[in-house]
Amino acid sequence: MTDRVRIFDTTLRDGEQSPGCSMNSEEKLIMARQLSRLGVDTIEAGFAASSPGDFESVRQIGFEIDGPMIVSLCRVIDSDIDAGVNALDGAPNWGIHTFIGTSDLHLKYKLNLDRKTAIEKSVRAVERAKKHTTNIEFSAEDATRSDPNYLVEIFSAVVRAGATILNVPDTVGYITPTEFAKLIMRLRNDVYNADQVIFSVHCHNDLGLAASNSLVAVEMGARQIECTINGIGERAGNASLEEVVMAMKVRQSHYRIDTAIKTEQIFPSSRLLTKLTGSVVQANKAIVGANAFSHEAGIHQDGVIKNSLTYEIMNPESVGITKNQLVLGKHSGRAALNEKVREMGFDVSKEELNRIFKQFKILADKKKTVYEEDIEILITGDKIKGIERYQLVNVNVASGTETIPTATVVMEIDGEKTAPMAFYGDGPVDAALNTIKEIVKIPCVLTSYVVKAITGGTDAQGVVSISIESGGISVTGRGSHTDIVVASALAFVNALNRLELKKSLKEGGLISIKEYQTV
Repeated sequence: MTDRVRIFDTTLRDGEQSPGCSMNSEEKLIMARQLSRLGVDTIEAGFAASSPGDFESVRQIGFEIDGPMIVSLCRVIDSDIDAGVNALDGAPNWGIHTFIGTSDLHLKYKLNLDRKTAIEKSVRAVERAKKHTTNIEFSAEDATRSDPNYLVEIFSAVVRAGATILNVPDTVGYITPTEFAKLIMRLRNDVYNADQVIFSVHCHNDLGLAASNSLVAVEMGARQIECTINGIGERAGNASLEEVVMAMKVRQSHYRIDTAIKTEQIFPSSRLLTKLTGSVVQANKAIVGANAFSHEAGIHQDGVIKNSLTYEIMNPESVGITKNQLVLGKHSGRAALNEKVREMGFDVSKEELNRIFKQFKILADKKKTVYEEDIEILITGDKIKGIERYQLVNVNVASGTETIPTATVVMEIDGEKTAPMAFYGDGPVDAALNTIKEIVKIPCVLTSYVVKAITGGTDAQGVVSISIESGGISVTGRGSHTDIVVASALAFVNALNRLELKKSLKEGGLISIKEYQTV
């Protein structure tokens, strides 16, 4: 056995089966490239026999992706094995993953097979695949509700036939960690030549135990975890790659096991999957959720400011997030407010901070979140001055089912009106923002785009919040209008103005309130 756990990513197969998470061939290839950068050991590219499109997608990924082993899922049916082989044969690093249901429930009601016939079919499938590759994984679907004696029998049979990886799926997320530990230990002790194969686990999250079950299996000697980015997958999803990987990394002193994952690519992988599928990650999702490295409680914020380890067991940078966030709200304390004020570039006296803090608490009771522009107004006691370098004069867009979305924009820069400029995008909002970027020539990355309606009806007033990052500086701008394109353009211009202010403050060091008011 090895002291390294293989990460088998099934985002493109099991994950893509999750409602709302389907991807076309081009999107799958884009995601596969990122999974390769992430450092996964195996990519389950799809189910080649399921459709011509899936066949081509599996083939394309197999021949274009370097590094990870690329596998196709196949039932223990000749035509499935042949489809997987035909899709991947000749690729640089490939294998076959074949499976059959082994619980009496599946055998009787789904497959209408007896146990002996299921073993015969499984052996035949492995032997058929072995003619083309030595990388053969066999999965006993619904293993955790199967008779353990029968699991030993069928696993032993497929090992004799040439299987090199034995997967123990908790297909419906039924088993508990204690039970799973006993099952994995039993299989490793009783299966024929168990020390010559890799035991793998594929856990679902129906009871919220997918990550726990996967990790306890590793403790019992399993050396491959099958998982997905963001934990997507059938029903409640699969074990989340980011959770099992970071658990083993953060608690290395306990697990004493490594993976080949480049953890700094975890957050970029999560964001890419969200962009491709439109499936949003819940805010309190471990590792990659919006709140994973955010702190609002005053006690927590004070601790994190003094030493991040007080309330963070890993650095946000370790998973590819720029930094943690101190979210200012009614639970925040003076230390967090002072940190935010200094982060914004202001140098305030103790007396000024006391005044600002009192007003902040009053405002925080009225609002869920206090934003930087609110704090700027509390600091200056007046409307923000000196940062309105850019102003939106007008924006017009053209889009439709047979029209390339195009926006024409006129702006004022330092009081001078620009000539109209037109540019295109994926949609009217994208076109408007792209045109503004072409005018101002500021390299920046859009990191967040949120739209909320603040009134009812089809003529609702919409508020758009846009976060951008440039040169290590992050800012958020907001705009409101009944036309969402206009609101988006206003928010983007607001963010650009705030970016200019932050850049000037960063270059000039901390600035006092008096200096700021005379800018």
